[in-house]
Amino acid sequence: MFTLYGVYRSRASRIVWLALELGLPFKQIPVIQANRFKGEIPPGTVHTRSPEFLKVNPNGHIPSIEDDGLVLHESLAITLYLARKHGGPLAPANVAEEGQAMMWTLWAATEVEPHSIQVLYNMAAKPPEERDAKAAAAAVEALAAPFRVLNEHLARQPFILGDRFTVADINVAEVMRYALPAKTLWEAAPAVSAWLRTCHARPAYQDMMARRDAEPA
Repeated sequence: MFTLYGVYRSRASRIVWLALELGLPFKQIPVIQANRFKGEIPPGTVHTRSPEFLKVNPNGHIPSIEDDGLVLHESLAITLYLARKHGGPLAPANVAEEGQAMMWTLWAATEVEPHSIQVLYNMAAKPPEERDAKAAAAAVEALAAPFRVLNEHLARQPFILGDRFTVADINVAEVMRYALPAKTLWEAAPAVSAWLRTCHARPAYQDMMARRDAEPA
């Protein structure tokens, strides 16, 4: 059993999805993002700036995990670690697949997430009066090229690494999910849309999202 520091409404969702796919038990310590509090943080609340959490992750971000004495940060690295440690069909089958999984994970983090998170914030997550339409439009424009790249890739094969669902699909899907409010991107990328629907139909994803939805916003 590993310990997960974070809440479901965060990038911890990627780790939870993978754990549920693999049947890995974990203990959750709810650590809330400090920036979610508009005013004074209630006493006793463990958040990303709490001294006790900063001892775990001095960067002050969630999620982190502790696994047999090993402490890891960065959600996309954590999923790759857990997949490799526990093996099974979600893990890369050989060193070539491992390289591809890392490549697509880094691609998602660098080419997609800086823009997809802006789509999420400024087209859905923030209250309408706080949304920045120019930032949203710029993010959608920036995502057009990565969507084309992924669409061409998935037009040739059903999943990121080939013919089976792996940790690479979890990592990329969780980053792409943030761009769902930008309908035009998905309409222009039918292979990406079909792939994401397949990923989101998996029982482990449905379980993870049910836990997110049940958590206080």
